[in-house]
Amino acid sequence: MFLARMTCQLALNGMKRIHLGTYHRCVSSLSNCFLTTEGGRSTDELRSDSCLLRIFFSSQSAICPSHRCKTQQCGRRSFSLSAAAIVNSTPAPIQPYLRLMRLDKPIGTWLLYLPCTWSIALAADSGCLPHLGLLALFGTGALLMRGAGCTINDMWDKDFDKKVARTACRPIASGEISRMQALFFLGGQLSLALGVLLCLNYYSIALGAASLSLVVTYPLMKRITYWPQFVLGLTFNWGALLGWAAVKGSCDWSVCLPLYFSGVMWTLIYDTIYAHQDKDDDIKVGVRSTALRFQEQTKPWLSGFAVAMMTGLIAAGVSAEQTLPYYAVLATVAVHLSHQIYTLDISKPEDCWKKFVSNRNLGLLLFFGIVVGNLWKVRRDIENEEEFR
Repeated sequence: MFLARMTCQLALNGMKRIHLGTYHRCVSSLSNCFLTTEGGRSTDELRSDSCLLRIFFSSQSAICPSHRCKTQQCGRRSFSLSAAAIVNSTPAPIQPYLRLMRLDKPIGTWLLYLPCTWSIALAADSGCLPHLGLLALFGTGALLMRGAGCTINDMWDKDFDKKVARTACRPIASGEISRMQALFFLGGQLSLALGVLLCLNYYSIALGAASLSLVVTYPLMKRITYWPQFVLGLTFNWGALLGWAAVKGSCDWSVCLPLYFSGVMWTLIYDTIYAHQDKDDDIKVGVRSTALRFQEQTKPWLSGFAVAMMTGLIAAGVSAEQTLPYYAVLATVAVHLSHQIYTLDISKPEDCWKKFVSNRNLGLLLFFGIVVGNLWKVRRDIENEEEFR
């Protein structure tokens, strides 16, 4: 045991001097040695050392990206604006909290925020851009609520996360943050999110508060049903209702319900793809997902969800009196979904991740279509007036 400890310590010290061009190639194998060396050590201790290595390399990667060689020749330090690099450049004591709310992985915030933007844009007056102040306010709210949701999820899943390679280094699972510290941090996030919500009208405040039960209970769903992705869809797409209400003062259900339904179907698509990364670990720890429910029938199920999503978006567009550019973008969205599903390889976690994150671009594309379609309404109205005359 002593020899193993000394070997691990020397390895950790050596990391500080290892050449930047080679550490990327050895991080996985070297950190994994902590999980296979010296049977006398507990699994938690081994994973803790592995996590230390991965966190160290992550910070080095963020500070020293591959193009650093050129800047070093000029005596300058390169600067990266990636989310992970920004988090790793903050003071060390607050980094675990930023990672707890997933600031280093902003894709989740995008996927929570985008349905809000669709709704706000659809609610804009004909020929007008969406309300920029509301877009900024909802962006802040999405950041805070996604962070709160991740905190709740990690508090519930501490024991599960320890047993899964991808999540073992999360701050609560690895012991960097205690559950009590996380609880206080959660209170701060929810307080700030409440401040954002109180900037809206009374109808929107009540509607937003109604979503809290979904936020709290979603992490439990993987323990009792193979459809936790459906509950996530109900939670993540609440902004499709809230955005319209924030603009108009109440929901027009002929628009909001089809849009909300489409968002739920979209979540079933991308989060089922995401869940295929962890299906082996999920079986071991005893949690459920649509990936395990669908297995080799995943693509037919995703195709059905895609058809349902497009049907809902068409219905929402008709009710909102959208124009040609909107439907042209819907065709592009349909092509994107078809390519995503057709080329998906559920046996390759890296391909699942690539397909998953591509949904940010899909959401932005749909937002663009709504905005241009809304601006096009002015031209349509002018043409209708000329015909009437």
